[in-house]
Amino acid sequence: MKRFVHIGIAVIFVLLITDAAQAIPAFARKYNMSCMTCHNPIPRLKAYGDSFAGNGFQLEDRKAPRYTVETGDNLLSLIRNFPLAVRLDGYASIEHHKNKENETTTDFRTPFLLKLLSGGSLSEHLAYYFYFYMDERGEVAGVEDAYLMYNNLFNIDLDIYLGQFQVSDPLFKRELRLTLEDYHIYTVSPGISNINLKYDKGVMVTLGTNFGTTIVGEVLNGNGIGEANENWQFDNDKYKNLMGRVSQDVSDFLRIGAFTYYGNEAIHFQDLYIDSEKIATYDGKNEAVLWGPDMSIALNDKFEFNLQYLQRTDSRVIDMDPKGEYQLYKDVKTQGGFGEIIFTPKGDKSRWYLVGLYNWTDSDLDDLDFQSASIQAGYLLRRNVRLVSEYSYNFSHENREWWRGSLGFVAAF
Repeated sequence: MKRFVHIGIAVIFVLLITDAAQAIPAFARKYNMSCMTCHNPIPRLKAYGDSFAGNGFQLEDRKAPRYTVETGDNLLSLIRNFPLAVRLDGYASIEHHKNKENETTTDFRTPFLLKLLSGGSLSEHLAYYFYFYMDERGEVAGVEDAYLMYNNLFNIDLDIYLGQFQVSDPLFKRELRLTLEDYHIYTVSPGISNINLKYDKGVMVTLGTNFGTTIVGEVLNGNGIGEANENWQFDNDKYKNLMGRVSQDVSDFLRIGAFTYYGNEAIHFQDLYIDSEKIATYDGKNEAVLWGPDMSIALNDKFEFNLQYLQRTDSRVIDMDPKGEYQLYKDVKTQGGFGEIIFTPKGDKSRWYLVGLYNWTDSDLDDLDFQSASIQAGYLLRRNVRLVSEYSYNFSHENREWWRGSLGFVAAF
């Protein structure tokens, strides 16, 4: 019942503002331009689209006509037409798991996701962005990205984001990937750890330079975006985690980068085994260190190759052993990464494209080991509607192998 109430409220919200909005897709409508100006294909960003987002959702060479209401107050910026967009994904799939039953299943995964997006500039330097998941794999997921951004602080390329966002956004954006298969290494959390490179709350600062260097720093809660406690606190311990990244444009087609993440999290656990001895209550701390290089190669807007490597060490990890008992593991090492290649034969004018993605994770904890390969072929029915076909094969363990074939669509309107 709670789920249907939430969906009902969101639908009513859309119906109430649609007549006033007239702004979907939000940014294309605002500037009267094609989606291909920023995307190739949707939702993947081109360099121009990435610059647009980093500039507070404003075009440096073009003003939006009648974007704000004239109130006579220079300190007040009211958006004339509230910007709103919708993304809808759906798939039909066949999946086979190599287990005792050798089970094969078919499924209509429609909708796979449905979300409302809004964002735009509130003034010359101030912007916002958020989206609400009305439906994500059958559940109301709520708000994920949601932040306020101040652009060009001190009139230099210095931007500040406050809110919640993906920790991995300065690397490769999971939300903008083309494949149904995820960038797996960003999602890994050993045992009961809450530290990963998915969504978190905090502040992010980015600094760009004239010689192609970008520096990013993040200060984070370090435990994701769950609900607040009874004291209205989202952070479940006293620690704050740090992430830093430096990237360099080596040429027009090559970018290299490196990042590091340092974090701590409090551990409170009952009925835990340490060196075969059962401990009634354990209080400790996990120190997590992540680091790795990344690289992106783009050739004539037709080929793009992305590569990410990550290494992680956790000082204390609590995980279930094969007997079903929780054990304390020390100095757990995990490494992995992904390689992605994207082919658009006619650049941003392509109607069809190909994507290949390889995921790899290797850990001291066997249940984290993961390997998969995916290939997707897609066709743009419209600039904002693409048809997709994807095949993924997971060969992590002999008894955990599976393959999945999917046909579906991704639409933004």
